[in-house]
Amino acid sequence: MHAAPELLSTADIAASARVAVLLPCYNEEAAIGQTIAAFRAVLPGAAIYVYDNNSSDGTVKVAAAAGAIVRSERMQGKGNVVRRMFADVEADVYVMADGDATYDASAAPAMVAQLLTDRLDMVVGARQSEVEAAYRRGHVWGNRLLTGILARLFGRSFSDILSGYRVFSRRFVKSFPVLSEGFEIETEISVHALELRMPVSEKITAYGARPEGSISKLSTYRDGWRILHTIITLFRVEKPILFFGVIGVVVALFALILAAPLILTYLHTGLVPRLPTAVLVMGLIILAFLNGFCGLILDTVVRGRREVRRLAYLSFPAPGDRGA
Repeated sequence: MHAAPELLSTADIAASARVAVLLPCYNEEAAIGQTIAAFRAVLPGAAIYVYDNNSSDGTVKVAAAAGAIVRSERMQGKGNVVRRMFADVEADVYVMADGDATYDASAAPAMVAQLLTDRLDMVVGARQSEVEAAYRRGHVWGNRLLTGILARLFGRSFSDILSGYRVFSRRFVKSFPVLSEGFEIETEISVHALELRMPVSEKITAYGARPEGSISKLSTYRDGWRILHTIITLFRVEKPILFFGVIGVVVALFALILAAPLILTYLHTGLVPRLPTAVLVMGLIILAFLNGFCGLILDTVVRGRREVRRLAYLSFPAPGDRGA
């Protein structure tokens, strides 16, 4: 048996890789200073970026005073901020977290070390909280439901697909075409990794309550629906033959149910007395076949697009390689 590789120390990380901490923020005046200080303490060599998303409080002022590199994104929504961060920031390893001081910054060095040692493309900080106020019960159930749906649709999943605490390789960040606008960005990130079969891992991390004065921007029902809609859309886009095939089978079954009495009547009398129903059945059968053919055609398109994404991903060296 081979011994597991020893994780890099914080000093090794600083010497071997440029690390960037990315903090998307919207009205986090009460927490952003604490968040910056926590990540600077555990990753002293990292560049810390705060991307403000039209905050109306003193987020920008507090972040700048704490020594972060502060930039702005005017298009509202976390997905828009992540798109801008991934495009603008140059590094070898990216640590992304929220600016609300709920994620455990002390876990970051181990996550970065695991990514570099095991040559992974993403390490997800799976949240574990002993504080009820940190993780509302509705969010727990919603996360489990959405995680289960993703596993059913794509064959495998993460235990916490909605975690905003993640460490990425450069080749993940620079090959990821961000399409989401809001909080559904974490779902899109997870699906991107699963579809390209990237080497990924999870690490259980502590999750705490927000500091006093910090208010959650997540709406349980509105954002939950947007995340569910994103999963269904990605399922349609990434697995069209199954998506349209299921629709075609359902339509065909409905057509057969309507056709059964007509067939029995024809066998007994040789007549088709309900002509409108027969026309409807024929139309449904045609619709079922069209769905099947759409799925086949789109599956060919998706395979070609996936190959292009895979080649773009492979154009960057693996984590730990020189120039990665």
